Amino acid sequence: MNPTRKRRLWIILLIVAAAALAITLLSMALQRNVAYLYTPSEVLRGEAGDKARFRLGGMVAEHSFKRATGSMEAHFEVDDGDARMPVVYTGILPDLFREKQAVIATGSMKDGVFVADQVLAKHDETYMPKEVADKMGVAHKKHNVDDTPAAAAN
Repeated sequence: MNPTRKRRLWIILLIVAAAALAITLLSMALQRNVAYLYTPSEVLRGEAGDKARFRLGGMVAEHSFKRATGSMEAHFEVDDGDARMPVVYTGILPDLFREKQAVIATGSMKDGVFVADQVLAKHDETYMPKEVADKMGVAHKKHNVDDTPAAAAN
């Protein structure tokens, strides 16, 4: 093999190796930043598994919001129509955050409480993100006994 061809082959191999390394690092970084959305019902059923970080979506339950005196710590519950999950968040809540409003919190579970490090609220009490609405609808249908054919026949 002549030296020019050998050098080209090494350059091509080096480029392929660098591209493979870049793709591997990129996919690992993206995988770490993925946070799946679960409703309180799914979390309580164990569907969230032992994921360190995920998103919790639903509605802020009525009369559940409390702020710790003299701190930025807020306590509230997220409701999906079938179950409630207690949430604690330390920080400034969005201006649009209020009870009976759609919310998505990102964080992790600790001792049965969802510890959020980010809270997103939606602008209108009648609006809910499609992803949250779909998950809440599916969860509600699974647990609603009135949807069974025997209940409809009575």
